[in-house]
Amino acid sequence: MKHQNSPGIPTFVLKIKNQNFMEVKAFQDYYPDDFNHCYGCGGLNEHGHQIKSFWDGDVAIAEFEPKPYHTALPGYVYGGLIASLIDCHSTGTAAAALYKKENRPMDSEPPFRCVTASLHVDYLRPTPLDGKLKLEAMVKSIDRKRVTVLVKLFGGGELCATGEVVAVAVGEKWVKRWIK
Repeated sequence: MKHQNSPGIPTFVLKIKNQNFMEVKAFQDYYPDDFNHCYGCGGLNEHGHQIKSFWDGDVAIAEFEPKPYHTALPGYVYGGLIASLIDCHSTGTAAAALYKKENRPMDSEPPFRCVTASLHVDYLRPTPLDGKLKLEAMVKSIDRKRVTVLVKLFGGGELCATGEVVAVAVGEKWVKRWIK
C-alpha cells in the first residue's frame, strides 16, 4: 500500500499560534487511496466531512464548519455529527501519534492506519450550528498498536462535548481482507 497524494486533496496553509504561515499536510492527506473513503475524514469521499487534523505541539487540532443540514433543533448541531468529528479526528491523531512515537515521517512505510475500537462522547451543552467547530485532541496513552485519545469539541467559544476514543492500528493484511 504505497501512499499516493491524490489529486484534489489540498495541502493547507496554516497559522499555528505565533508561528509564521506555512504549508502543512494534514494527517489525513497521508492516507493511501484504499484507506481514504471514510465519511468523516476521507479525502476521496466527496459527500463526507473531509476533516483535516494537524499537530500544534502535542495537541492535534481540527476545525469543521457545519452546514445548515447538520441541524438537530434550529440553530444547533445534531449529536451524530459531533460523534463523527470526534471519532475521525481521534483516529487520525492516533495514527499520527504512532508515527511520532517511532520518530518516523508520516509518508514512511509501512503506513499506520487506525480504526475505532471504542467511542465515548459526553455532550455538555447544545452545540451552535453557526461558525466553526474546533477540536483539540491529546494522546492519553499508547499501548503497542492501541492508542487512547481524549478530545474536546468547542462551538461558539464554549466547550460543548468531550470524547474518549480507543483506536487500533490495522495492518496491511487487515486492509486487504476487509477492503475490496
